[in-house]
Amino acid sequence: MPFASANGIRLFYERSGDGPTTLFLNGSGSTLATTRPLVDAFATRVDVVAHDQRGLGRSAVPPGPYTMADYAADALALADAVGWGTFRLVGVSFGGMVAQEVAVTEPHRVERLALLCTSPGGAGGASYPLHELADLDTETRAETSRRLLDTRFSDSWLEAHPSDRALVDVMAARTTGRKTAVARRGEAEQLEARRHHDVWDRLARIDCPTLVAAGCFDGIAPLANSRAIVDRVPDATLRVYDGGHAFMVQDRRALPEILDFLTG
Repeated sequence: MPFASANGIRLFYERSGDGPTTLFLNGSGSTLATTRPLVDAFATRVDVVAHDQRGLGRSAVPPGPYTMADYAADALALADAVGWGTFRLVGVSFGGMVAQEVAVTEPHRVERLALLCTSPGGAGGASYPLHELADLDTETRAETSRRLLDTRFSDSWLEAHPSDRALVDVMAARTTGRKTAVARRGEAEQLEARRHHDVWDRLARIDCPTLVAAGCFDGIAPLANSRAIVDRVPDATLRVYDGGHAFMVQDRRALPEILDFLTG
């Protein structure tokens, strides 16, 4: 099991696949264990490095508070550790926020950038404040979470669409189960850093080809936020898919087109 000393902490990472060197950044609360099928899908076309971000999974849970700059520095240090001067970069949701922070901090290192179901923050629009879900009762939290996943997901919709019902069940299962106090603290630190994400005034620094992909029914990162990114990044293209925050598994066109972009 590979670990890297990156930005002063120990990060657990995995490397797989063959093709253009690509750094993959996960979403809020996600680890390699919970998103392995998606990482494996990227590994069919690219040489992908993915890691448990600080505070999560098998990576270190250092004292907080964490900042978005910390997460970007971790990613850049991991790229250094595997010997990559430049690389392709893909970020999903929170990972897309980190990817933006990486790309505006050291734009010369990013060859191609894929930003998936994410937001720029600031005047460009923020993603839903996920830290507020903790204050809801169990039933309200479950209903809110499924509407955030896809704004169409009412009881009647899910009854008529079994595949979407299965998606809701899979996503819900990821948040259940007992967690240690340390694991809960790491997740809370990540959500606190996420609250302060704002690259809006720096997006014009990104000068590589950029793909911004969004689901038209995303309740976490609304489509308007992706459009705002495209308006600010000089060489950006927007692609909109039939789905919500998990459009990559809802619309079969999405993943092949994202991989075509990364390998272009």
